Amino acid sequence: MKRVSFTAEFLFRASPTILYRFITTPSCLIRWFCDEVDITGEIFTFTWDGADEIAEMIDDIEDERVRFKWEDADEDEFLEFRFSRSPVTGETILEIEDFCDEDEVEEQKDLWASQIKQLRQETGG
Repeated sequence: MKRVSFTAEFLFRASPTILYRFITTPSCLIRWFCDEVDITGEIFTFTWDGADEIAEMIDDIEDERVRFKWEDADEDEFLEFRFSRSPVTGETILEIEDFCDEDEVEEQKDLWASQIKQLRQETGG
């Protein structure tokens, strides 16, 4: 099955600084993204239902972008979170770029929407 990238965009009242913290710190990640996380340098070990997934943070521009490379992913695949401000509303735009099998794009977007709903609750919107 062919792997494809997709992008999902979400609006937040929370600042890029707050969202950045929720994507890069263990105490915040476990509130919306995973069950557990262990960080050693740039290596993040995420745990869901007892299963570990390892990713390296390969790009980190505070309040602007965070990119992870999964240990078992294809060379050109990554998970990226980008933050920007809407010039019209002043809201923070969180853009997520991820990869999946081409027949799973809608399911993955639904999964991210569910995760982001939890993130919104944790960040106050």
